[in-house]
Amino acid sequence: MKRFFTIFLLLVVAVVVILVGVFNSNTYHTEYLRIHIRANSNLEIDQAVKYKIKDHVVDFLTPIISNCHTKDDFIRAINQNLYNIESIANKILAQNNFDYKSSASIRNEYFPVRSYENVTLDSGYYDALILELGEAKGDNWWCVVYPPLCFLNSNSSYVYKSRILEIIKRFFGG
Repeated sequence: MKRFFTIFLLLVVAVVVILVGVFNSNTYHTEYLRIHIRANSNLEIDQAVKYKIKDHVVDFLTPIISNCHTKDDFIRAINQNLYNIESIANKILAQNNFDYKSSASIRNEYFPVRSYENVTLDSGYYDALILELGEAKGDNWWCVVYPPLCFLNSNSSYVYKSRILEIIKRFFGG
């Protein structure tokens, strides 16, 4: 009887774990706005141009989104500049002799778990600025635009900021 109960308990736990995984994978993460720049392919040349485009797009977007305070503000500002984002990408593609173009949009898509240093985003559906280069079948560069978790500094490395920590420090004069 003890053995039957143990097997039954293990089966129940296994079913619960599977169901939790299924439900979590369909979670809509409405609190984030991501940015994904998807390379044409994983060829070194396509990956290199992706990073050139990333640098220019981030430089372009930084002053535009610097005064945004809500996710809706960020989405509105980016939507108003989708044409400009595509133009920047297409100009860099042309300067580097690529015959494909870019396409930018904000949409809700499924993403697997993604981690970079101390930031991990669970799998699920996220709103994201998607900048597709050519066939967009290569690895992507990603960041979280809202809340502002990562930005580029002058050394081309990530600097993570906690908006909540900044507000607390300002409130307490720290």
